[in-house]
Amino acid sequence: MRIFSGLKPSGIIHIGNYAGAIKQWLELQNDPKNQCFYCLVDLHALTINPPASEIHKNTLEAIFDYLALGLDPKKSVIFIQSQVPAHSELAWILNTLTPLGDLKRMTQFKELSKNQKTIRAGILNYPVLMAADILLYDAELVPVGKDQLQHLELTRALAKKFNSFYGKTFIIPKAKVFETGARIMSLDNPSKKMAKSGNPQGCLGIFEPEKEIRRKITAAVTDSEKEIKYDSKNKPAISNLLNIFNVVSGKTIKQLEKEFEDKGYAIFKKKLADSFISHFAEARERRKKFEKDAELVKKILGGGRISAQKIAEVKIKEVKKKIGLIIS
Repeated sequence: MRIFSGLKPSGIIHIGNYAGAIKQWLELQNDPKNQCFYCLVDLHALTINPPASEIHKNTLEAIFDYLALGLDPKKSVIFIQSQVPAHSELAWILNTLTPLGDLKRMTQFKELSKNQKTIRAGILNYPVLMAADILLYDAELVPVGKDQLQHLELTRALAKKFNSFYGKTFIIPKAKVFETGARIMSLDNPSKKMAKSGNPQGCLGIFEPEKEIRRKITAAVTDSEKEIKYDSKNKPAISNLLNIFNVVSGKTIKQLEKEFEDKGYAIFKKKLADSFISHFAEARERRKKFEKDAELVKKILGGGRISAQKIAEVKIKEVKKKIGLIIS
């Protein structure tokens, strides 16, 4: 099965990224029946107009993170989006088929454009580039967070529309979402999704200093009642911490509820911090090695680019031929 997924290099990798995407990537790459393409979508990161130095730094940091967490170039194609020009080419072609109303209805567009004096076209067209990323590799399955499902539905609609206009060209991809831990919320506001920007206290980075991880977990908001029980509606704060504990410990929510019955929040948070740090201890050591071996990382990315480009070039040529462009 062909699989594609990507993540923006826009800051630290946090537990929400891991639970909603990277954990799935690791499981999928270990199935020999799967052919996985994992992309660092740096072009998407340009929508917030970061300084060039920040894009460069964040891209390298993210590559270190992915490799440290277990993405294996022997099992997966790991590459940078901007190094494969066909992503941008296909995005433009799909833009010519995309109704403006469909893009304006995207929830993420509505949220990002709130209180903005100037709304840049990149924010509006973001989902079309995402569609190009996926369709370019004939992906059958796309691991995504729940907040990206609407974008994937647009991808499916565009693939169907192109196939209807020009003949069968694209596979219609399906989503894979983890039900537990797929949406990790902010540590200090469980009504908002954990995010890299704007609220560092609410974001729990995987490779932050251990002291900072413990501080953030200790300071995480809890609910008025002291019972450690999963109830996303009435106890959103402790439910969010239980989700995180589930991800890093492998224990079910029921097991955790039983383990910490009558224990109190302080003990629960200490054990959560211990489990979090322990779970990523080996990844921390691997990351240090990749940081010191620039040539190895360069070789991995070069191999990924070549593999991705071979497939992307075949698909973009097929698309150009279907729509009548002259191919040299």
